[in-house]
Amino acid sequence: MRLYDFEFSGNCWKVRLLLDMLGLEYERVPVDSSRGETQQAAFKAVSGRGQIPVLEDGDVRLWDSQAILFYLARRYGRAGSGAPQAGAWLPEDAVGEAQVLQWLALSENELLYGLARARAALKFGRPFDVGACQREGRAGLDVLEARLAGHDWLVGERVTIADLACYTYVALAHEADVALDDHPAVRAWLGRIAALPGYRAMQGL
Repeated sequence: MRLYDFEFSGNCWKVRLLLDMLGLEYERVPVDSSRGETQQAAFKAVSGRGQIPVLEDGDVRLWDSQAILFYLARRYGRAGSGAPQAGAWLPEDAVGEAQVLQWLALSENELLYGLARARAALKFGRPFDVGACQREGRAGLDVLEARLAGHDWLVGERVTIADLACYTYVALAHEADVALDDHPAVRAWLGRIAALPGYRAMQGL
């Protein structure tokens, strides 16, 4: 298994988290998106979309962090897969699976367009409106807080890929200059994820 990724990408980090928590061995291929390496011909041959992460698993090649999380959970993270956390990452029922998809949507909207873009502007000089992104990110945090105020996890009673999908850019909110002081349930949830077996922090955090 091979993962094309960038150390400081939150979308890549969420994939590495699941790979590590599932106990899967994989080779990392560094691609520095901050230096434009995703737009070079060598990487475009791997993914015409020109974005990381990309996962190769035998004959399977997938781009997009959400799709990769879903694939890993379905193939390796369900009961009978033999993985250390088997059965914990994707619900078996239609309602639970749909609820996971709801939170994946939040991670790719309010959290990505909000927290991730504010961070990209402040940390990497990307041309985003920091104030507008921060407001969008706080709106996403309010949705998370409302759910987590009465629940340990985003879906059901166990950690799922919904939690990992939303986790990374929330954990990096300080780099977006967004404080979590008004979101105690979110802060507690971050601690629960960081305590999971196989957790590995992003370098430099």
